[in-house]
Amino acid sequence: DPAARSIDEVLVCYPGILAIIHYRLANALHNLGLPLIARMISEIAHSITGIDIHPGATIAESFFIDHGTGVVIGETAIIGKHVRIYQAVTLGAKRFPEDESGRLIKGNARHPIVEDDVVIYAGATILGRITIGKGSAIGGNVWLTRSVPPNSNITQAQMLSIPQSPLDVREESGSAKKALQNH
Repeated sequence: DPAARSIDEVLVCYPGILAIIHYRLANALHNLGLPLIARMISEIAHSITGIDIHPGATIAESFFIDHGTGVVIGETAIIGKHVRIYQAVTLGAKRFPEDESGRLIKGNARHPIVEDDVVIYAGATILGRITIGKGSAIGGNVWLTRSVPPNSNITQAQMLSIPQSPLDVREESGSAKKALQNH
């Protein structure tokens, strides 16, 4: 960040860095079988930073959150190397599977996979177990429930041309498929 004057300033004053430091500790504890302590640490970070990263998420190195207020990263999200996200980005679940008696089924992968070298701009909402291909850019305020191929550049204007029902994304029209394939 060109506005940063020192490493101390970055470590103490940048909420994205603080949230990632807390996440790394919480994730290690989660992986050691201490989920309650891990969740407590992630909730402390959420209170301090406004960034909500579940300790069960998998996040590779060189991950950066800029202006992070409102970022949400779900439990089964997988984030590759050199990924950058901005404020108010959600990597969330599209739906929660239930058993025959209506109870939620736990442990299913339900959050996005973000491959290496991806940038997700402010306000983007990415839902479900979809994949954002390597080297892609997801524009601000995009609502995305379909995978995109590597090196895609998805904008809000493109998403407006993709028909969606309130409950689910149905088979896309030829022009909408083309928009996703070409970007």
